[in-house]
Amino acid sequence: MTLLYLAALLVALFGMVVLDRRFALFFWRDALRAAAVLVVGVLFFFVWDVAGVGNGIFFRGETSFMTGLQVAPEIPLEEIFFLTLLCYLTMNVYGAVSGRLMRSGSAQ
Repeated sequence: MTLLYLAALLVALFGMVVLDRRFALFFWRDALRAAAVLVVGVLFFFVWDVAGVGNGIFFRGETSFMTGLQVAPEIPLEEIFFLTLLCYLTMNVYGAVSGRLMRSGSAQ
């Protein structure tokens, strides 16, 4: 049961990859730029988490669904995958919306 949350995040990330591949939303549109945006986004939110932990705002909750491994004090391993999913989802949505707006703008 300790891998359940990580497994769910990996399944969701796989879904993001499938959607991205199917509709060329993010990595399949420009892989180098996508990698840079994803890394910067994950790092930004990781620093945000570290600052939140340092200020006593964020803390790691105990649950049997998580691995128990930490990448930093009070920051579980799963947080990296969650932040990656969050950024990837955001960029896929942005890619879908901006692509749709471009197509509708060129049709007029």
